[in-house]
Amino acid sequence: MTDKLAWIDEELSNLRKTGFYNAIRTIGSAQGAWLVVDGKKVLNFCSNNYLGLANHPRMVSAAKAAMDKYGVGPGAVRTIAGTMDLHLELEKRMANFKHVESAIVFQSGFSANGATIPALVSKEDIIFSDELNHASIIDGSRLSSAKIVRYKHCDPISLESVIREHQGTYRRGLIITDGVFSMDGDYAPLDKLVDVAEAYDLMLMVDDAHGEGVLGEGGRGIVDHFKLHGRVDVEVGTFSKAFGVMGGVVAGKTNIIEWLRQRGRPFLFSSALTVPDTAACLAAVDILEESTELVDKLWSNAAYFQKEMRALGFDTGLTQTPITPVMLGEVQLAREFSRKLFDEQVFAMSLGFPTVPQGKARIRVMISATHSRSDLDQALESFKKVGEELGVL
Repeated sequence: MTDKLAWIDEELSNLRKTGFYNAIRTIGSAQGAWLVVDGKKVLNFCSNNYLGLANHPRMVSAAKAAMDKYGVGPGAVRTIAGTMDLHLELEKRMANFKHVESAIVFQSGFSANGATIPALVSKEDIIFSDELNHASIIDGSRLSSAKIVRYKHCDPISLESVIREHQGTYRRGLIITDGVFSMDGDYAPLDKLVDVAEAYDLMLMVDDAHGEGVLGEGGRGIVDHFKLHGRVDVEVGTFSKAFGVMGGVVAGKTNIIEWLRQRGRPFLFSSALTVPDTAACLAAVDILEESTELVDKLWSNAAYFQKEMRALGFDTGLTQTPITPVMLGEVQLAREFSRKLFDEQVFAMSLGFPTVPQGKARIRVMISATHSRSDLDQALESFKKVGEELGVL
């Protein structure tokens, strides 16, 4: 009898031979500027913990207090017996924070996209999607069965062109874009996309996973950054990045949010966000509403690091945000660069195909408000040393 799973071993072997195998490191400490990774203390330039909230004392305290009162798990889906007053409070606070009519909380940002897109469009409809949109948008779009048409990255002229090309062929249309693109660190020209959406009477959705807590006043996101309140139909976000916790949120017009309560499948068929996560998210909103100090520090750190990296001769790509890609080209070079950085006590992972296009492998540096100037200087020295060793500089 032949081994029906032999093909998996062959595929894994091929990944190892070609340098595309993803060796996953293990974290042995709380998130912060420094981590214990595989037993070694290293500078952390990998996490999406932009503001350092993942181990903030107020977040931990809020989670503990909520568990003392409510326990740990919700025990049910939201529509049966899983909606707690904590969930409703978080939804109300997020709507106020985002300056929208209403909000709904999901288990993750990925789930939020998987719930929202199929609820808004189906097989008679069309989706106009930025060619570099996140995998969760791609998967949510496929689940909808709507026709998917890609437009050139961050290009409103290309968007308008494909809309004109497909006019009269669909019932409803939805434009979807990431707010901040996680691989390159650039952000969508949302003001121009809004104009196109309004001109052609299309719904507009933005996934602001890497924008919330980063862009806008006090981290209110890309819609706030462009002052487009009321003109973007759907804002999808996550609590797993700048908020430092876990969970997803969809914010926007009341009728859309109510529709998601009725037809968002992860809302209907998967247990609610846990008690400690929900309570910690509420604490994060408190912190962000009280002061812009952490957001300001994040941007200050990013500006310094990026300026110094470019002065050393590194290519930091298209970034407009604290996400700092160090463009290296080939995946083998990027992986070797990452390994040597780790030897220098700098944890900065390489990214290659299929996460990014072939030939555009990179080290992606994630700057945090928790990094001190000495942390950044140590990292810069390590990048310089490894860059010279590998002939990048």
